[in-house]
Amino acid sequence: MSAGGGRRPQTRGRGRASRRSQDLPGLPRDGLRIVPLGGLGEIGRNMTVFEYAGRLLIVDCGVLFPEEHQPGVDVILPDFSWLRDRLDKVDAIVLTHGHEDHIGGVPYLLRERADIPVVGSRLTLAFLEAKLKEHGITPVTVKVSEDDRRTFGPFDCEFIAVNHSIPDGLAVAIRTAAGLVLHTGDFKMDQFPLDGRVTDLRAFARLGQEGVDLFLVDSTNAEVPGFTVSEGELSPAIETVFRTTPGRVIVSSFASHVHRIQQVLDAARDHGRKVAFVGRSMVRNMGIAADLGYLDIPQGLVIDLKQLERRPANQIALICTGSQGEPLAALSRMANRDHPIRVTEGDTVLLASSLIPGNENAIYRVINELTRWGANVVHKGNAKVHVSGHASAGELAYCYNIVQPSSVLPVHGEWRHLRANADIAIRTGVDPKRALIAHDGAVIDLVDGQAKITGSVPAGLVYVDAMTVGGATEESLHVRRTLAEEGVITVVCIVDPDTGKLTEEPDYLAHGFEHAPGDFAKATPAIQKALTTANKENIEDIEQIEELVRQAMSNWAYRQTRRSPLIIPVIVDA
Repeated sequence: MSAGGGRRPQTRGRGRASRRSQDLPGLPRDGLRIVPLGGLGEIGRNMTVFEYAGRLLIVDCGVLFPEEHQPGVDVILPDFSWLRDRLDKVDAIVLTHGHEDHIGGVPYLLRERADIPVVGSRLTLAFLEAKLKEHGITPVTVKVSEDDRRTFGPFDCEFIAVNHSIPDGLAVAIRTAAGLVLHTGDFKMDQFPLDGRVTDLRAFARLGQEGVDLFLVDSTNAEVPGFTVSEGELSPAIETVFRTTPGRVIVSSFASHVHRIQQVLDAARDHGRKVAFVGRSMVRNMGIAADLGYLDIPQGLVIDLKQLERRPANQIALICTGSQGEPLAALSRMANRDHPIRVTEGDTVLLASSLIPGNENAIYRVINELTRWGANVVHKGNAKVHVSGHASAGELAYCYNIVQPSSVLPVHGEWRHLRANADIAIRTGVDPKRALIAHDGAVIDLVDGQAKITGSVPAGLVYVDAMTVGGATEESLHVRRTLAEEGVITVVCIVDPDTGKLTEEPDYLAHGFEHAPGDFAKATPAIQKALTTANKENIEDIEQIEELVRQAMSNWAYRQTRRSPLIIPVIVDA
């Protein structure tokens, strides 16, 4: 995925996974264990753990962004529980690139052990360090670049340049006595990249000649035929927006998409527009990219927002966050009239990013609201303003033919992407038994050059809710959804403890549950019946009595309205 975020179709129970992990077979002395804790069956939350000779190496640690059915959740982390009592054995965290779905979980892991060395390219580490500063963490970092070869514990790591939608992407080849593993990270094979840095297929071929025992391959675009088009092919569409817009141009993109922002800056310069960055993460990341030389900003082009607002509309360009419809991002707030920038007739809003599966409704809501205020909204659906950062099917086949791996583990994709990737590998000659389709938490052992799935460890969803990590559960999210969709009824009952009878009519307090005056009086007989049952059966536990009242009230509400509100019973002794 181009910038951190994505979807996961379902969750496995943690208790069951935990029991399975206790039954894992022992790892042979010269075996390498590979455990993906995220990124399989989902787009986002990428994290893979390698174990050899009792030591651990982690590749990436990203986040997944919540869907609408996960209200109140900020981000979703990999499950660290399998690692928690072995963090002292982790030799390094290797980061392939700087997108949130690959680095967003690192602060939460470093909270548990702050001195784990974090390995990455210059831009990746700069983005991470800025993030960690907000968490109050000073990391131990190891800067690497393509063609470097470093050893971390028993893991001999070689870094290879790959092209992606962010500069400085790296694949990593991991050598142990168990064999050679090549992990692509996110990549594509743009032959005309804006920064001139192509995927190093010569290195892939050299590793293939050495013998790649297991190939972990980005699956995101495996269903897309052909080759992913070059970033440079977007320039005409972006130029058209800047040339034809009579008012302001407002560009929304991922805050890490340096290449796309460069194209926007170039178009603004060519058409006499000054630029301001809007949104904390956008300002931070573009400042870092410019300072490190990854972003070329002509002198005087980017100015303060207050200065920009004093210029004529046709000389203004704004670059902001919110291309995925995130409710607190700048673009969503503009659409909702909750931002100082007021979108109006004559403005053009350019959504210069992909549409992440699961975000469609939120994005189209933003598009509709922006259109309502008079803006012309240009997006991937009506113009060529985005290309993917991931290899399409033709590129994947090309890589398989170059590398000729013994075994393949498709990663970074939903189930359909993993299956499509495995099918491509098989068509290029990989033994179908060695094209492994695994799930988060699967344990893959590489022994004597043979890779196979041998077990499973916990890999559930860990929700970050404001300052709480792991506090929100599927049960609490169900309650939140019920509150949002069905409403809540609080029933206060004053009961004679000797007879079990109501001493007066219950008080009914409803929020979000539509009802007519007098409706609740019809529920009283059902509540009294539940209380009478409790009295006859000598039920004295207050929680059991409240549960009987809750069931009675819930059944009544459904019979009368076909709604299932949250019921909160309160029993008070007379």
